[in-house]
Amino acid sequence: MEILSLQKELQQNVYPGRGIVIGRTPDGSRAVVAYFIMGRSVNSRNRIFVEDGEGIRTQAFDPSKLSDPSLIIYAPVRVLGNKTIVTNGDQTDTIYEQMDRQMTFEQSLRTREFEPDAPNYTPRISGIVRIRDNAFNYAMSILKSDNGNPDSCNRFTFAYENPLPGEGRLIHTYQGDGDPLPSFEGEPKRVAMEDHMDRFCDMLWSSLNEENKVSLFVRYIDISTGAYQSRIINKNQ
Repeated sequence: MEILSLQKELQQNVYPGRGIVIGRTPDGSRAVVAYFIMGRSVNSRNRIFVEDGEGIRTQAFDPSKLSDPSLIIYAPVRVLGNKTIVTNGDQTDTIYEQMDRQMTFEQSLRTREFEPDAPNYTPRISGIVRIRDNAFNYAMSILKSDNGNPDSCNRFTFAYENPLPGEGRLIHTYQGDGDPLPSFEGEPKRVAMEDHMDRFCDMLWSSLNEENKVSLFVRYIDISTGAYQSRIINKNQ
């Protein structure tokens, strides 16, 4: 699989929806986790990311404009020991709680399916990063309707052991804009990573469609120590 330019992938898609990027810096020393959200409606655009313990949560920027919190207010990132969980919905809590009971990432997601937002049936995308004994691996998942048919849930999990330096994977909810919105297809895209966190963060933010982008979270985690640095960018200030 060709290594793609993350910048070009995002610039060429006016509406990828919500997206997760996980990978390893070119120098091999750090794991990278990124999550972005976009929106077309007033309700979806009325959000910001805020810190919540070691993770983040979404919050209404203007509470008076919040019409339906059910699918837009959640904790996208939570940390469980040496594991960092990142998702596009409240399945973050499902994964956290089930893995705390010794279930696997994949088993935890067996209890969930795509979002009940007909006619889009937005996929639930999830990722988990594990850092232990100077080693790092990660997995990604997508739960989606069967080509728009809500009677069937298609479940895909992709696991990456000892990821190569300078490489990552991108998964997002939609192939592009549309009505209904077309779900992401195929395996996560192989993309190039960046050593410098601020440069990577700025590239991601500037590559997202100006009208539709809402918020971005980026975290770099030292593989030898587990220490991390994070950055949040919100369009609503």
